[in-house]
Amino acid sequence: MTYSQNAPFRADVVGSYLRPAELKKARADFAAGKIDKAALKAVEDKAIIELVAKQKAAGLHVITDGEFRRGWWHLDCMWGFAGVEKVSMDKGYFFHDEETRAESARLTGKIAFDQNHPFIEHFKFIKQFEDDTVVSRQTVPAPAQLYAELFRPENIASVHEFYGDTQKDYDELADDTAKAFHGLIMALYEAGCRNVQLDDCTWGMFCDPNFNQHYTADEFAAMQEQYAAMNNAAIEDLPEDLVITTHDCRGNYHSTWASAGGYATVADVLFGKENVAAYYLEFDDDRSGDFEPLDNAHVR
Repeated sequence: MTYSQNAPFRADVVGSYLRPAELKKARADFAAGKIDKAALKAVEDKAIIELVAKQKAAGLHVITDGEFRRGWWHLDCMWGFAGVEKVSMDKGYFFHDEETRAESARLTGKIAFDQNHPFIEHFKFIKQFEDDTVVSRQTVPAPAQLYAELFRPENIASVHEFYGDTQKDYDELADDTAKAFHGLIMALYEAGCRNVQLDDCTWGMFCDPNFNQHYTADEFAAMQEQYAAMNNAAIEDLPEDLVITTHDCRGNYHSTWASAGGYATVADVLFGKENVAAYYLEFDDDRSGDFEPLDNAHVR
C-alpha cells in the first residue's frame, strides 16, 4: 500500500456498485455457453478498470472492484472454501415484494480455507491501481453470514451430516468457519491487502421484530453473542496495519429490502463487542431507526 492513510475515511463507500449492462450481458452469455471464461474475464477487467477511474475521479480514498466478478455479494466467497458447494434451491431469498434467484451454499464436508480461493486473485487485480491517493479494499461476507446460510432449512441436513446436531457440534462449525475466514484474510494480507470489509446482514435480520419474536430473550441474546464471537475470532491476531471494518445492512436487491428495524435490539453486542475499526450502517430512516443506539452507552 502506498497511500499512508487507511479507513475509516470521512467520505467512504461500501464498495458494491451497480453492474454495467455490458457486464451483465457477458455474465448471461457465459452462463448460456456463448462465451468462455477468458472472454468473461476480459469484460470484467474492462469494467473494473473503468470503475476504478470513476472512483478516483470522485476523490475517494478507497477503491474496490465493485464486486464485478461475483454473481452474489456473499455466496461466491462462500463457494470458495473447502467443504462448501454451490447449490440450486426451490426458493430464493425473500425481499420486500420480491424473491431473488434460488441459489445457496451447502456443506460437502468440514469447512476450511482453500489456498486457491478466487478472491485472492480478484484482489491482486485491484491492488495494482493503488497510488499515493487511494488504498484498495476487499469486501467479504462476515463469518456469521456463512453460518446463518448453512442453517437455512434446506441446508441444515448437511450441517448435521458433517458436524452433528448438538450445541457442541454447532460450536465446532462456528470455530471452523472463523478459522476459514481468518485464513482467507491472512492470504489477502499476503497479497498486499490492508483493508478488509466484513459484509454482514445478520444484524439487520436480528433488528427485525419478525425475526427475533421467534426466540426467547435468552436465546436471542445467546445468538448475538455467538455471532459476534465468531466474527471476532476470524479477525483475532491480525497484523496491526490491516484495518477491518464491517457493513451491516438490511439487504438490497433491486432497491428493495429484506428486513427492517432499529439497532436498539443489537446495539450492546454489535457496537460494544465486535472488534472492528468502523461500522458502515443504514441509519436515520423509517426502516433502520434513529441515531440513539449509537450513543456512548453502547459504543466501545
